[in-house]
Amino acid sequence: IWILPTAALSTMTSLPADMTAQSVPTVVFDGQKPGTSGLRKKTREFMKEHYLENFVQSVFNALVEANVQVAGGTLAIGGDGRFHNKVACQTIIKMAIANGVKKIWVGQNGLLSTPAMSAVIRTRDGGFVPFGGFILSASHNPGGIDEDFGIKFNGENGGPAPEKVTDLVYKHTTQIAEYKIAKGVPEIDLSMPAKFVVGEGAVAVEVEVIDSTEDHVNLLKKCFDFETIKKLAARKDFSMVYDSMHGVQGPYAKKVLCEELGLPESSCLNAVPKEDFGGPSSSSHGHADPNLTHAVELVKIMGLNAKGEKIDVGGATVPCFGAAADGDADRNMILGRQFFVSPSDSLAVLVANAASIPQFKDGLKGVARSMPTSGALERVANATGVPFFETPTGWKFFGNLMDSGNEKYFPGKPVYTPFICGEESFGTGSDHVREKDGLWAVLAWLQVLAVRNSDPALPFVSVEEIVSEHWRVYGRNYYARYDYEGVDKAAAEKMMADMGKSIEEGMVGKEFGRFKIKVADIFQYEDPIDGSIAKNQGVRWMFEDGSRVIFRLSGTGVAGATVRVYLEKYAGPTENIFSHAFTVVEPLAAVAKELSGLTERLGREAPTVIT
Repeated sequence: IWILPTAALSTMTSLPADMTAQSVPTVVFDGQKPGTSGLRKKTREFMKEHYLENFVQSVFNALVEANVQVAGGTLAIGGDGRFHNKVACQTIIKMAIANGVKKIWVGQNGLLSTPAMSAVIRTRDGGFVPFGGFILSASHNPGGIDEDFGIKFNGENGGPAPEKVTDLVYKHTTQIAEYKIAKGVPEIDLSMPAKFVVGEGAVAVEVEVIDSTEDHVNLLKKCFDFETIKKLAARKDFSMVYDSMHGVQGPYAKKVLCEELGLPESSCLNAVPKEDFGGPSSSSHGHADPNLTHAVELVKIMGLNAKGEKIDVGGATVPCFGAAADGDADRNMILGRQFFVSPSDSLAVLVANAASIPQFKDGLKGVARSMPTSGALERVANATGVPFFETPTGWKFFGNLMDSGNEKYFPGKPVYTPFICGEESFGTGSDHVREKDGLWAVLAWLQVLAVRNSDPALPFVSVEEIVSEHWRVYGRNYYARYDYEGVDKAAAEKMMADMGKSIEEGMVGKEFGRFKIKVADIFQYEDPIDGSIAKNQGVRWMFEDGSRVIFRLSGTGVAGATVRVYLEKYAGPTENIFSHAFTVVEPLAAVAKELSGLTERLGREAPTVIT
């Protein structure tokens, strides 16, 4: 007997509705300029009358101006489940109908992880059906009525809207006088996969509540050999814990790890999505950010402290493998038994072991990292001859490289897929979607571990052993990022501007202790695919010994500004490669303070977070 998926069993339910598109007068809200990850503000700001509606209508207006066929088209909607997510989904459904959208896909319970949204756009119903999708998320920022909310639009390729579109959106937010909404449309029941026909006749619109995990999991099955990973999971000497941090990843983790790979439910930690990601009383204080500081529960289980140092576990059994996801499930942290893998190293190790992953059975054609990410990746690329790219921070820059050579987007350009890319901010991914993908990164590591441990009669090859072997071949890029969160924005901007001026006046050759400046610049990127230029992407100092100090202002915060300081020092394969990274880069932290005057300018002696 064939058992059909739930979606196939669902029947079409008719919902009578007044489909009249009403024009609601509104006023402009200042500050609705989307950043690299959309628009993020405090939740209460989004809850203000007309605030969300203004931005959504501005997106529709921008798309129409860009000749996107909104009227008659298909739209996807979903989010990470934070407070206000469900209300926002219902609002966008009514506005989409008023703007002429004829088919709407909404994730069950309003949930769709960021990589799942990309998978839905790229693969559902044959692929590339929607003109795009709204993702309701503030990523790794805390959730709750007094915390953060966000919204961004992904285009028809499943990736973040390009800058030319977000610039149009911002223009419309400064001009908007009214928005369209079909107030007569009833709320849609999002609790189960189902299909609804809203309204009747020519104005009818189909709204489908889709299984949030289906499309993403089906795509991941094409990337990896689940049967091989199941054998790893079945080993008596293997165990793992995946911390979803009460974000959207929980249902995906349960589906893949438990249902598909046969791991026990105990492998899934904090796997129930919550509107406040667990809130202030949780170990992470509701901050679903997969790093050593915030993933407190997982880090302790894996036998480490917030500095990544081993702790006395008192005889407790530490799992072989640990991982964590952020609120919208696009980020990942990888841990071995009492061993932290930096995101930069994780990316380099996966590229070095790409042959173990079925997705790359025919080899890689391109790899890339964001500029602040350590140089570990290009050492692998140089050794293997794979084309390498250094881009600004922001996944959209990787998207152009992945779409290069596509006849629809960039015909005649070189093809760089299959492709792996990543950022130091715990983001890793490939060309299967156009977003970073935390679950993909976890499965990639499990695939590498499965191949390395294919013979159950042999001792288990650990995460630490794999990374240590990598360092012995390529050397080690000691690395740390200091985050100074919630600093005065004007003071931070002035500090950045003054550093830029000092570079223009000449810094090359100046010495700071044992570090002599070789190159000093403000990073600028000319996109090799579309020719666009991204300026002011970070202040960089490169020293004669290969060390780097980089300053950036982050665009992902809500309150105040976040200054990120990146510190990197390289040690060759025959040098000391087994010290603690945070200790090795401490002298560079002192140089960074001297170069910037950060302590005096921002009033901070120590960073908020070190990763």
